[in-house]
Order: sequence, then structure tokens, then C-alpha cells
Amino acid sequence: MLTPTDFKNGLTVKWKGQIWQVTDFLHVKPGKGAAFVRTKLKNVETGNSREESFRMNEQFESVFVERKDMQYLYASGENYAFMDMKSYEQMELSKDVLGQDLIDFLKEETVCNVTECEGKVIGVELPNSIELKVTETAPNEKGNTSSGGTKPATLETGAVIQVPFFIEQGETIRVNPRTKEYQDRAK
Repeated sequence: MLTPTDFKNGLTVKWKGQIWQVTDFLHVKPGKGAAFVRTKLKNVETGNSREESFRMNEQFESVFVERKDMQYLYASGENYAFMDMKSYEQMELSKDVLGQDLIDFLKEETVCNVTECEGKVIGVELPNSIELKVTETAPNEKGNTSSGGTKPATLETGAVIQVPFFIEQGETIRVNPRTKEYQDRAK
């Protein structure tokens, strides 16, 4: 069992039947009254955050969280197959677990960081940048480019993002999947 004195950033605990991760904490010792810990917690299943204050004598159950590098293999209906890079075991994750934002940038052979807690997948993260081919975009236009204008482009995964005017159909670009923004041309 853990107490608030054990809190540190990144610690995962079970509280009120749900799994929470400590994102920030502050030990407070007022001039009058008992000391307490003010924390910011993030629910690892829903992604919701909240601030809470805990007395020093409260207890929390410790939770083991495992992170694995897994390679995306293929889609099978509503499920997506991943392979553990160390053990070569395969698992299928549903569209609900992954979320549409992640699926929009998921390309075969992409290595993702999969987080498991108590045998259940609670999160999947893509790398910070992914190389994708532009399958459809408007032709390059000459004109006022001093403002750094953009145009929509459809990528090989089906995602649509804004790219600079000079990007043409068939080019491979680097994209940040978290912000859904163009980074640069792939070399």
C-alpha cells in the first residue's frame, strides 16, 4: 500500500476503483492543521484529469504498468493486429481501444508503444513522427506564398492534413500524429 508521501510524477495507483497516474504533486504543511498532498491525477483509461488533496494517512493500491514496443501488422475488420517486438506474440485491438485519431495515422510496420495494466491495454502511442505518402492534393500554385499558405492533402492512411503549397501528389512527408501537422519532406 502507498501513501501520499510516496507520490512522484508518473506513479500509477488505484483510487476509487479506477487507475490513475500522478502528473503533478505538492506537499503542503500549513501553519495550522495537518499536512496534506495536493495532486493532479490523470485517469489512464478515460484520459480525464482532476485535482485532489489527500491527507497523509490515506492509502492507495500500487498498480503495475507495462510498456511494450509493438509493431502494427494489419487490419482485420474492426480489429487491428499488433506483434510484440521481443516475444513475437500477436494481439488484436479493437477500434474502440485505439481511437480514430490514432487509426488515421496507423501504417503497416509502424512500431507503437503499447501500455498494459492488469492484463488490459490502456493506451497506444504512435512515434513522434511518421513518414506517409501524399495520395491526393491540389497542384502546386504560384502566387502569394509569403504568408506560408497551406492546402489540404490526403495521406496514404486516409488522414487529411494541411501541407504547404509546394508539396505535390506522390511525395513522402513527415507528419506529427499527435498534433496532425506537417513537419517536413522525408529524405
